Amino acid sequence: MTDPTKPWDAELVRKWLARRFEVSRLDQAAADRRGYEARDDYDKAAAEEWACRALKDSACTSDQAAFATRIKELVSQDDYQAASTYDDTRFQRHVRTYLRKLAKMTKANEGFEKSLRHQ
Repeated sequence: MTDPTKPWDAELVRKWLARRFEVSRLDQAAADRRGYEARDDYDKAAAEEWACRALKDSACTSDQAAFATRIKELVSQDDYQAASTYDDTRFQRHVRTYLRKLAKMTKANEGFEKSLRHQ
């Protein structure tokens, strides 16, 4: 069971976002090398990169409530612009899915300590 009084660690969140950003770029390169059958993997990695880029340098990471609010704002967007995706609809669906995952992690204040490449 998690400790409900666990303090928000802004530095850990920023570090986690930066790592996930770098990993998503590596995942895109790997999917690109695999070719046609890895288009969905490429779009998933591009969605993760987009979400991490939108959040990693933001000042809102200093406060849990502000971070959660920013994620909600991003989820409510109608359109996410990204270059070189294979399927825009699929990409946008993956962005929303990834942002919802981040919202759950933020609400529970857990998961940011996990730094393995594949999660």
